[in-house]
Amino acid sequence: MPEGDSIRRAATRLHAALAGRELTRSDLRVPRFATADLTGRVTLDVTPRGKHLLARFEGGLTLHSHLRMDGAWHVFAAGEKWRGGPDYEIRAVLGTQGHTAVGYRLPVLELIRTAEEDRAVGHLGPDILGPDWDPARAAANLLAAPERPLGEALLDQRNLAGIGNIYKAELCFLAQVTPWTPVGELPEPKLPRLAAAAHRLLSANIGDRPGHRNTTGIHRPGQELFVYGRARRPCLRCGTPVREAPQDDRPTYWCPRCQPGPTP
Repeated sequence: MPEGDSIRRAATRLHAALAGRELTRSDLRVPRFATADLTGRVTLDVTPRGKHLLARFEGGLTLHSHLRMDGAWHVFAAGEKWRGGPDYEIRAVLGTQGHTAVGYRLPVLELIRTAEEDRAVGHLGPDILGPDWDPARAAANLLAAPERPLGEALLDQRNLAGIGNIYKAELCFLAQVTPWTPVGELPEPKLPRLAAAAHRLLSANIGDRPGHRNTTGIHRPGQELFVYGRARRPCLRCGTPVREAPQDDRPTYWCPRCQPGPTP
């Protein structure tokens, strides 16, 4: 499940393969941009913004993509067999003499003017892993709707950009409240601490292997996350079975003993 840390890893791989090199192949397999051709343009950079990817090309063009739940970018060396899914799931192909970047199952893919990137990402709050990270601003954004459940507020990318369902559950556990606790009910020091914890957790997982995250500091299988995906298994802190219920149509996990507060 792509979240801010995995998006940054993807951007790093794409930037290393494409930046400063001329495109020898360009194929955007979405109806609106099927005739667009970036061949011959040099890739300037690939930049993550929250859970969005911005690939910028000379001539003032940006390819904006969002992976949502199961999209992925893969980079292959010249002549290497593509492995990322069946061909009908491919939405974008960007090739240089040495590498080919292939985007699979991309629900959002659009070619826009670089000068108009704010239209795609200007609504985002401070990027947890970006140069604009500001924990005080993130905490203020969360508190702007004090009646809103914390779990929903953390997933709202307008408050802070980069958190997905996994980190939502883990951060609520660390804050020792249920995801349904109204933001305004958290003691004042907790929100800045929560924002700082988000930055710490995502930063610690940037260099990890794709699909793998650790929030507990324990490196034994099945004990690398506090609550996410651990329904009916004992809490790593108190032994109480972890519970699961939907929140905003997503599975949400919490420990009923370690995390007091409202539940569904």
